[in-house]
Amino acid sequence: MRALRILLIIAVVLGGLFVAADRVAVYLAEDEAAARVRSSEGLTSTPEVSINGFPFLTQLAGGTLDEVEVTIDDYDANAGTGSGRGATPVRIEKLTATMSDVEFTGDFASATAGRASGTALVSYPELLKAAQVEPVEPIPGVTAQVVQLSDGGDGKVAVHVELTAGGVKSKLPPVNASLVVRNGEIAVQADKLPNVGIPIPEETIRKVTDFRQRISDLPAGVELDAVEAAEDGVDLLLKGSNVRLVG
Repeated sequence: MRALRILLIIAVVLGGLFVAADRVAVYLAEDEAAARVRSSEGLTSTPEVSINGFPFLTQLAGGTLDEVEVTIDDYDANAGTGSGRGATPVRIEKLTATMSDVEFTGDFASATAGRASGTALVSYPELLKAAQVEPVEPIPGVTAQVVQLSDGGDGKVAVHVELTAGGVKSKLPPVNASLVVRNGEIAVQADKLPNVGIPIPEETIRKVTDFRQRISDLPAGVELDAVEAAEDGVDLLLKGSNVRLVG
């Protein structure tokens, strides 16, 4: 019995040492991976990297990580429109990506994920600024322009339009718009057109309320999959395969 107790104590101690060594190794690997991602993506600050799965040391020996989560704050992507305008910077407040089946080299100089998914938040003012929505003249002497986007509830975006006539500005009641992804672009389309008080063709009013916005240069090669309206902005749902994490 005494020998059995000694063996159990040794097993517990060795197990504890293995767990401690495993956790130290994963912390060091996360720091190194974060530094590599920062350099690869040209970030101004170091992202947060979490390597999931236990034990880490066996994953390290096999050259493949089960799952890696990367969180980047204040990421500068590019935005372009379907109207042919050039790209303009768009600030993503927070981007979180989960990478699965990540194959890597021993020094983390390169890493590629078999699958990736994630979310990114773009604030309403940032989306409107990037869209470069210009005034439209529905009738001579009157201009209309989207001046604000906000949460419309139930997954809708509230579009706020301002009219200018004779130098006098007036805001119309906001109209709710749906968000969809079409050909890699965010499409904003009003569900019901605003009442401007004068007969104007629908296609003319939609030149004011509806617009498209492309978000490009997302990190690690992930792509826009879907979009959802949220309280503070628009949530971009991202996906990718054979995604380069670093290298």
